[in-house]
Amino acid sequence: MAKRYIAAPIRDTAAYEHKLALTRKHLRPDMAALEFGCGSGNTARLHAPLVKSYRAIDLSSKMIEIGRAEGPTPDNMTMEPADFDRIEIAPDSLDAVLAMSVLHLVPDPEATIAKVRGVLRPGGVFVTSTACLKSMWPLRLLAPIGRATGLIPPLAFFSDDELRAMMTGAGFEIVEDWRGERRAPLFLIARVAG
Repeated sequence: MAKRYIAAPIRDTAAYEHKLALTRKHLRPDMAALEFGCGSGNTARLHAPLVKSYRAIDLSSKMIEIGRAEGPTPDNMTMEPADFDRIEIAPDSLDAVLAMSVLHLVPDPEATIAKVRGVLRPGGVFVTSTACLKSMWPLRLLAPIGRATGLIPPLAFFSDDELRAMMTGAGFEIVEDWRGERRAPLFLIARVAG
């Protein structure tokens, strides 16, 4: 699936550019950033020059392998296969965490969001673009079959409001809340108070 995912074109270039612009408003040259679920690392390559250090990780070693072959990375950026939910990260050690198109794929989104909150310093930001799938009944019915046959990964089903509640419940203040088309992913930037 890694090759197919990376080869797929961006569906809505204008929305992608808008998300990049919103994210850039919250990045500074003194920041330590981490992106999990980085895929090919192409978005990471765009953000890395704006911060002090950028660590890009993906659960799939194949994604990282293909991503590394895509081209050079900025000097301050690393790419490695790793599972965000399992790796050790010191508390209050990061200024920005990005998770693009991945929160609906983790086993326990609430626990993942809580971990993000724990590794961010006061004032740190969590940037997400998430498919909120709860209202997509055909997918909810087909997901178990897709998982059993290996055609789709496990999916978490939650609504926009449930995702917002997970964010605020973990101690975040939502500072950007945007969606392009009606069924497009929900884009949020949440800040740790302080």
